[in-house]
Parts: sequence; structure tokens; C-alpha cells
Amino acid sequence: MTRYILRRMLQAIPLLFIISVVLFVLMMNMGDPLATLGGRRATRPADRERLTRQLGLDKPIYTQYLYWLIGNQWDHFDMDGDGTLESPGVRLGVLRGDFGISLVKRGTPALQVIWERVPNTLLLMIPAEILIVLGALIVGIVSALRQYTLLDHTITTLSFIGFSMPIFFIALLSMYIFAVLFKRWGLPYLPTVGMFDPSVGKTGLQVMWHMVLPLFSLTVISLAGYSRYIRSTMLEVLSQDYIRTAKSKGLPGRRMIMVHALKNASLPLVTIIGLDLPFLLAGALVTESIFAWPGMGRLFIDHLARTDVPVVMGILMIISVAVVVFQLLTDIVYAWLDPRIRYD
Repeated sequence: MTRYILRRMLQAIPLLFIISVVLFVLMMNMGDPLATLGGRRATRPADRERLTRQLGLDKPIYTQYLYWLIGNQWDHFDMDGDGTLESPGVRLGVLRGDFGISLVKRGTPALQVIWERVPNTLLLMIPAEILIVLGALIVGIVSALRQYTLLDHTITTLSFIGFSMPIFFIALLSMYIFAVLFKRWGLPYLPTVGMFDPSVGKTGLQVMWHMVLPLFSLTVISLAGYSRYIRSTMLEVLSQDYIRTAKSKGLPGRRMIMVHALKNASLPLVTIIGLDLPFLLAGALVTESIFAWPGMGRLFIDHLARTDVPVVMGILMIISVAVVVFQLLTDIVYAWLDPRIRYD
């Protein structure tokens, strides 16, 4: 297993290099980062000429990529021409953890802008993932054990309805029901925007209260899809010979399901979770935008619209590294769940 892990880590180096090249070329051709400098007004010609030279944008794109990757040196970085340096004269490069300076938050390192939003995103996405997995296990197992009963048909119908609805529809519908209608009916209603009420402050209860609707919206669709995977794999495992043998030997039903059947049925679920976990860092673009949740998804949309290349590239590369790492962890979990899987 150790040799396999080392081999996968070495294979990740050229993979991440290719990903970074593709993303960098796409970003540099997406728009003009100096058009407004992340603001609302057009950049003055004198500032554009100065910053083009200082940022190396007058160089060929392969030279710009090397600057981004391994760093470069300039005399100063004066964003607005007022004589105040928004950046030191040396840029270390991505290989040493320097993604550059944000064009929107002038003078602030891109990595600092990103990490300021990571806790908000994880605060929303980790509980959502836990609720999705636990709910899918319960719903999927119950549906498989009650195959073709009224309960199974009801769960299947609700799952297809939930899975077929787009996330923005669920988010807007939940806002209308639990905020607008509840307020109109005189019932306790849920907040729809932000992490807390500014008049109250950022308390634990306020954050939890504001999380209810975003969590509900994130959970509905994924729970419907996950539960279908669990149901189908559980049905397949329950028809295997070793399960019938366990039944004939009088093994308790709960132990047979939770220890023997679920362990083998969970392999497809591990695959899905392994693909989803890296995107916890990316946040939920639509959900965070609708509910004005200050997370990574909203940060990505805002800075992409304003062509903040350092921040957007930082987010994309962090997600790329997370995908590679979590895929390796998924393979390791495979070997733990199924002793027949060997990588050496």
C-alpha cells in the first residue's frame, strides 16, 4: 500500500501541472484583468500601461505562466498610482504558496482572501454532507428492505421528485414557504440572507438559524440521489449467497445488514462521497448566491465576474489538489472495506 500511495503522489505532479496550464490559459483568455482592476470604473490608460509592465502582462503567455508558477521580481506594485505599494517587490510563486495579490481587495494576498471564506463554507457544507450521508443510508436501507411495498414506492416517488428539481427552484420555494408564507401566517419564520442578523450579532444561535434554509436546499437533491444508490446496491448485496447463508445460520438481522451487507454495499457510496468531498471547499455556487452566504461559492462568482485572476486561480488550484488527494483516500478506503482489493 505504501508503494501505491507514493506512486499515486508522483503521478499527481504532472497531472496538476497539466491542470494548472489549462486553467491558466483559459483564465488569461477569459477577459482583461486590468479593465476595471476589480472596481466599477474603467482603468486609466496611464495606470493600464504601468500595471501591464509591472504584472508582466506584456510578456508571452508562457512567460506569464512561469511568473505565476515560480515567481518574479519587480520594482514595485502601485495599483492606483498614488505612490502606495500594494505589493512587495518580489512574488514567490504558486510553488511557494504565493497566489498573487487580489485585484478586488487591493493589497490583500489572494490566499488570504480565499482562507477568510473557507470556514464559512465548511460551516455550511460539512453538516450538509453529514445529513446527506446519514439520511441516504437510512432511507436507502429501509427502501431496500421494504422492496415493492407502499413505503418503497412512496420513497421512490419522493426521491425522483427531489432529484429532478433544480437547486435554485428548491431554494426559492423554501424561501417562499418558510419565510414569506410563515411570516404572513404569523408563524416563526426563517431568515433568508446572510449568516446572522447585524442588529443581533454573530452568535451561535444566529448562525444556526440562518443555516436552516441553505442546509435544507443542499440536502434535498443529494439525499434523493444518494438514497437511490444505497437502495440499488443493498438489493444487489442482499441477493448474494453469503447473505442467504448468514440468514440460514440464524444470524441476527440487524447484525447481518449493518456488518455484512452494508459494508459491501457502501463501495459505490464511497465513490460518490470521494468525488463530492473536494467540492466542499468550493462551496455551493447557486445556494450561496441565493442565500447571500459569504462562502467560497459566492467568492468565486464575485471575483470571476470581476476577472480577479489571482483569487480565481487560487480557488481552482486548491480544488484540483483536493480532488487528487481525496481520490487517493477513496482508493485507500476501498481496500479497507473490501479485503479482496489489493494495490500492491
